Amino acid sequence: MGNNLLFHRPIPRLIALKFAFLCRERRSSNGIRVAIVGAGATGLSAAGYLVCRGYEVDLYDKLPLPGGLMTFAIPKHRIPLEEVMEGVEDLRRNFGVEFNLSVKVSCGDGIDECDDLAKGRIDLQELSGDYKALLVATGTWKSRKLGLEGEDARNVYTAIDYLRKLHLRILGLEGEGMRLGRVLVIGGGLSAIDAADESINYGADEVLLVYRRTRKEAPAGEWEMRRLEERGVKILELASPKRFIVENGLVKLVELQRMMLSEPDETGRPRPVPIEGSEFSIEVDTVVKAIGEVPTPPIYSGCNLLNPSDGLKVDQDFRLIGNIFAAGDVVTGPSKIGRAVKQGLQAARKMDELISKGKIG
Repeated sequence: MGNNLLFHRPIPRLIALKFAFLCRERRSSNGIRVAIVGAGATGLSAAGYLVCRGYEVDLYDKLPLPGGLMTFAIPKHRIPLEEVMEGVEDLRRNFGVEFNLSVKVSCGDGIDECDDLAKGRIDLQELSGDYKALLVATGTWKSRKLGLEGEDARNVYTAIDYLRKLHLRILGLEGEGMRLGRVLVIGGGLSAIDAADESINYGADEVLLVYRRTRKEAPAGEWEMRRLEERGVKILELASPKRFIVENGLVKLVELQRMMLSEPDETGRPRPVPIEGSEFSIEVDTVVKAIGEVPTPPIYSGCNLLNPSDGLKVDQDFRLIGNIFAAGDVVTGPSKIGRAVKQGLQAARKMDELISKGKIG
């Protein structure tokens, strides 16, 4: 979203319907059990590879349905939910993959977005002891903050939280609806596009998208911006929020400031610079912060396995430590579906090689 809601181009039907696309049917079991933590694109593709090699695979995920962001964030016109669930059901029914859902697997105590959907918790280190190998594929479930006055108001959401709330309602997993009214989406990445799209789909009265550069520099690309305009979204370029004006716990006005482009920054894009005295305000009912996500390794303070401040650093074999491996966005940062799937396949292949050569356990 910003830049992570990462599954943004239709994926090949072969992958969408059959994660175990390397084999036509289940082969004889090799008697070896492996675990995968995270049932998104990386975890599902890794599971598909491993079952084709004869492994018994158990998948764990904190969400109530498999698919990760494909299920709980990406609009269905990009990746139809039916295709994701068809691939999941193929793994379960035809290849014996066991899905353990609404379960948070972690080492130490910590909370990321959407953890409230988990009904149970399992210690990562203890879980790894029950399997020959374990793959961490927990993605990016933590949003960046603006650091502005009023951004903790009740009607200000991160893109992850906003999209999952809408999707839970659409999926029939949450009864309470949301009145969106006039929605302001902040950001120029793919998650901002998704938030704007789903706001329209859900029936918002009006949708505005504000970006501090021009659409030419937007990570989502000019084509996506034009498509949103064709759907009725108003694009506000060269503007950035300065503060949120809150009444009774809700943002009523967003004060924005005009920007101009200066010399390139570290990304190579022109740096947005505030124009003094150019402030203006917009009335809003809902605000969505779509300014990017960061990796969420299930390693927190108090973990005696790894130092959480070090992040997940894997070797050339995707090994983290001992029999624990890691791959996908939790290692690389936000990416798109192709890279996530590729990482899952590569990590699974390395796990298989090391197990076959007796280099694990």
